Amino acid sequence: MMYRHLFQRYYHSFLLLFALALTSCSQSSSQLPSGSWRGVIQVNDQPMPFNFEVSEKDGLQVAHLINGDERILINEISETGDSVRLEMHIFDAYLIAKVEKGHLNGRWVRQDQAQPYSLPFTAEHGKTYRFSQNAAKPAMEVTGKWEVHFTAEDGTTKPAIGEFKQEGNALTGTFLTTTGDYRYLQGQIDGSTLRLSVFDGAHAYLFTAQAQADNSLAGDFYYGQDGHESWTAKRNPDFKLASADSLTFLKPGHERLSFTFPNLKGQPVSLSDPQFQNKVVVVQIFGSWCPNCMDETKFLASWYEKNKSRGIEVVGLGYEVSPEFEKAKTRIEKMRDRLGVSYPLLVAGTKDKEKVAESLPALNHVLSFPTTIFIDKQGKVRKIHTGFSGPGTGKYYEDFVQEFNKTIDQLVAE
Repeated sequence: MMYRHLFQRYYHSFLLLFALALTSCSQSSSQLPSGSWRGVIQVNDQPMPFNFEVSEKDGLQVAHLINGDERILINEISETGDSVRLEMHIFDAYLIAKVEKGHLNGRWVRQDQAQPYSLPFTAEHGKTYRFSQNAAKPAMEVTGKWEVHFTAEDGTTKPAIGEFKQEGNALTGTFLTTTGDYRYLQGQIDGSTLRLSVFDGAHAYLFTAQAQADNSLAGDFYYGQDGHESWTAKRNPDFKLASADSLTFLKPGHERLSFTFPNLKGQPVSLSDPQFQNKVVVVQIFGSWCPNCMDETKFLASWYEKNKSRGIEVVGLGYEVSPEFEKAKTRIEKMRDRLGVSYPLLVAGTKDKEKVAESLPALNHVLSFPTTIFIDKQGKVRKIHTGFSGPGTGKYYEDFVQEFNKTIDQLVAE
């Protein structure tokens, strides 16, 4: 009898411990399985694929968006019931979907727009391919430099440089324009069809093209809810865009830039403040909604830490979606914290380019986000650079960094 009571006692204790262990496992496990995922966003009713991976970091679940050599960290993942929500890092956008047996079914929501929108989104666990799992043998070789022309629905055209690298079916590259680049594109050559896509949290872009009889390319560019442009390309290793240093300039009679905008504490900051006097100043016009701006901010944040002791200041003028100070400040603060920015960031206004130009009346216009202004020790504007060629452009980015440092060295030496 005594052994029977001891057995029952230990048996019930074992069941209790087992139940607690199951409860603990249930609470710590996630509905979103770790590993590779293939997502698809319906961009202008076209399936735009992308890849991401889910893993654990410091005991928390994270994800990484994958575009060629780029991996973008997403470390804000939450679950409610049978749904999961992935905040798109810096940007005011997110993926939200129902999780069911290795599948996601939901929406990509972008809120950092004058007219927010959402697009259908699905994903399948365990898939690593991007476009076609069984692509046909490539019928063309596109590695190299191309002269590209985009044509909008209204007939306006925009020149660009296409830089592609092909390895078998696999394809990476980007497009450079006078106002910036399309960042890291990834795709494939399937027979005589070219496909490239990128999803960085704020933008979902899809490029398709067909090889033509004269070895040129002709295709389509899809973006957003209903964005569409056609594009053509031909090989031209000598093709160049207009100089990024010639597109924005001071109006006649002006040689200085002046402004007063609040910092993130609401305190007014002006170029006439003591911290900028007798120093070389770099003024960055940016928006937290702009991926090219984030690429430049990453560069400037690191560069400033290494160079600020040389008598150099950087100040960022943030033009946001919301005209409300608190909302704009919150977006800029998130960017600052995520990218480790230590130079001052100001809330300058909204991203409407006409209003941006009104806030900086010495400029002829503001054509692009970002725009970078170089000011010498006497407070005179010496150079204005439109756009930014980010790390996804390879040698164009390297050329920018070299020219940036050359300009700063000259101004510091004066």
